Amino acid sequence: MAKKEKLQLDKLLEQALVKEEDKPYEVPSNWVWTRLENLVSVLGDGLHGTPIYSELGDYYFINGNNLNNGFIEFKDNTKKVHFKEFSKYKKELNDRTIFVSINGTLGNVAFYNNEKIILGKSACYFNIFENICKEYIIYLIKSEYFINYANTVATGSTIKNLSLKSMRECVIPLPPLPEQQRIVDSIKSLFDKLDRAKELVQKALDSFENRKSAILHKAFTGELTTKWREENGISFDSWKEFKIKDLAISLNQGWSPKCEGFPSVDYEKWGVIKTTAIQHMEFIEQENKQLPSSLVPREKHELKEGDVLITRAGPRIRVGVCCLVKQVRPRLLLCDKAYRFRAKEKLVIPEYIVFVLNTSDILDTINVMKTGISDSGVNLTLDGFLAIKLNIPSIVEQKEIVNILDNLLKNEQKAKELCDVIDNIDLMKKSILARAFRGELSTNNPNEESALELLKEIFRER
Repeated sequence: MAKKEKLQLDKLLEQALVKEEDKPYEVPSNWVWTRLENLVSVLGDGLHGTPIYSELGDYYFINGNNLNNGFIEFKDNTKKVHFKEFSKYKKELNDRTIFVSINGTLGNVAFYNNEKIILGKSACYFNIFENICKEYIIYLIKSEYFINYANTVATGSTIKNLSLKSMRECVIPLPPLPEQQRIVDSIKSLFDKLDRAKELVQKALDSFENRKSAILHKAFTGELTTKWREENGISFDSWKEFKIKDLAISLNQGWSPKCEGFPSVDYEKWGVIKTTAIQHMEFIEQENKQLPSSLVPREKHELKEGDVLITRAGPRIRVGVCCLVKQVRPRLLLCDKAYRFRAKEKLVIPEYIVFVLNTSDILDTINVMKTGISDSGVNLTLDGFLAIKLNIPSIVEQKEIVNILDNLLKNEQKAKELCDVIDNIDLMKKSILARAFRGELSTNNPNEESALELLKEIFRER
């Protein structure tokens, strides 16, 4: 009998171990490659019915978007249901259950912590065996290794769907149990340090943005230059209210022909800017597409220094974005999803009008007047834009305000550098996870018992 059991165990191990040619990459010699189905049980997806929601319901109905970094998030729009409606719903949830999103955004993950929930079909759940560190599996699923795998095998072009079969077949690097725990401890320690750094950087960034917003508000209410006016004998009565239509000349929108799928980098070749060339306070000429040689350029739309640009159509967040073209290469055309105008420089300098169009007050005004069925596609009407009212001081005070704000924007680069630091922190986390599952965190003990023995123990207990 013992011999028969050994033969059966050997066969199970042979089936569980990934063949040499199928191993994704090299891992330490006391690790093994196996499939997720050998480390978990009760793998299944959530409820496939349409629930009847009720404020008096006993259970929260959650989906993949409720799973975040190991925790279930109960959002404002999370609805309740009655459990009695779901007699076929599986009840194997315990403290070793984790949920993973398998529809839409893949790889969101959370522990089950005895919350009263019903799981929707956009997520699956499984129980991790007792002799596997559950945090190890959580971090593995959050890693780019798993996300890349999931996106590769998922079906669907717009909305990705990861099948349970594909989840079961995912190849997993498995170290010995003590090493799993050391990896988890190391990841937690490194992530904690990065999170503290990110928090400090975010506070500095928020502080800068708050100061910037306050200064811009003061600039265009006259408060910023109160002392300057006193010193120069200029009255606040010099400030006048104008509509944009009274300050702008040569207002037009551009042309959007079908262009090549690549930018024009040769100044002898014409290009048409994309709306992404227009950023708040910044013009990026490299954001363009080359005009096909078969089309005759409409030269009246060629951009010139001193043009004020503002996006007029597109996603809500991208409409109403304004910048000044301070310098520009030749043969670059305006697209038709943006307005372009020149400032009447007897009344206003272009630098001033661009600054004021980037204040939160004006951006809020523009946001209200956007029209469209959904946030993915709205328009800024010309009549509405031209009717916006701006406070305009004398030309000499405008120049003083612009000078002050230019000095402020020198610190804008510091803010961008802070944003880069935040992005780098996120990249560092991805790098840490990648190294963790290659055995590169310097935590592995090569003399430790092989993970093969761990697999044997799992099969004996099953």
